Amino acid sequence: MSLILKGFLSFILLFLISDILVKYFSFGITPDAIYITLFGNEEEFIDPITKSYFLEFWHTEIFFIMMNLLTLSAIFIRLSNKSKIAMTNILMISAIISLISLPMSFFISSDFVYIYLLTFFIWHLSAIYMILYSFWKLNDKSI
Repeated sequence: MSLILKGFLSFILLFLISDILVKYFSFGITPDAIYITLFGNEEEFIDPITKSYFLEFWHTEIFFIMMNLLTLSAIFIRLSNKSKIAMTNILMISAIISLISLPMSFFISSDFVYIYLLTFFIWHLSAIYMILYSFWKLNDKSI
């Protein structure tokens, strides 16, 4: 079972890294880039994202984040002894706030972009920590 879990954790780690890269090259991972993606830039003749494309993007984000975080949390909780409650809460709360702040920045105020970026990186870093810790625990001979 250890080999299967290591493979699965590798795929989640690959997803997280590629998610950051895809966002960097398409949606943006800086406040200015996200603002231009969401609202456009008249001076550079960049059109804003359409509502239908934004909602499709958000729907896909919800699905992929949910699937990855629930399975990662199940593995981490099984392998961790001390930090499982804190790390799982940090991961889940920051991911939910990230998902909520994105449509709030699109529909309510662009100031929510900063909250989105902060929580986006918090949940990514938390997930990477949980993956690396799980790898370490899977390689520990005392399990």
